[in-house]
Amino acid sequence: MSTYLITGANRGIGLELVRQLKDRGEDVIATCRSTSSELNSLSVRVETDIDITSGDSVSKLKENLKGIKVDILIQNAGVAEFNSLSNLDPESIVHQFKVNALSPLCFVQTMLSHLNKPAKIVLISSRMGSIEDNSSGGSYGYRMSKVALCMAGKSLSVDLKSNDTAVAILHPGLVSTRMTGFTANGIQPQESVKGLIQRIDELTLDNTGTFWHANGDILPW
Repeated sequence: MSTYLITGANRGIGLELVRQLKDRGEDVIATCRSTSSELNSLSVRVETDIDITSGDSVSKLKENLKGIKVDILIQNAGVAEFNSLSNLDPESIVHQFKVNALSPLCFVQTMLSHLNKPAKIVLISSRMGSIEDNSSGGSYGYRMSKVALCMAGKSLSVDLKSNDTAVAILHPGLVSTRMTGFTANGIQPQESVKGLIQRIDELTLDNTGTFWHANGDILPW
């Protein structure tokens, strides 16, 4: 049994990660800004009022977890605000950078002392953070923030390798969740998370820093 720490765990992909990992017998700590009845029903440790953009909030979590060692940290919390070229909103773009790139990096840095050796760090990014794969344009803030998250993950994989910590950068696929407006074109969270967990299980120091699709494909930068 391993101990998992999952951010953004009250709904969508985060909630399904909690569910599937709990079902296979893992010890799960779920964090969120506000909990949900679905999360509460899973009988895992829930840390509420945790906002990854708030240093005080993350410090509170660090203190709450005093004495606990984490084997796998899954940074899932994020936001999507789709800005077009004709409707650029600089404040929205900066907000997405803060939530999707800077705050995850700061969260990981703060929680390093809670990681076991060996350990794994998982950053839930997006294929929309691939420059080579961008054939549709638009979504400036979201795309730019996810590129930044990918770069942060790659640097973390280099810096933490000597600390016996492997890092994965994962794209969950187009998933039908509230963030995507429950798109009819998306896969269900259950399918996405099954693939994500397979990638996490396969993560080692030999493949650290890889940008993976949940289905196992290696994505271009």
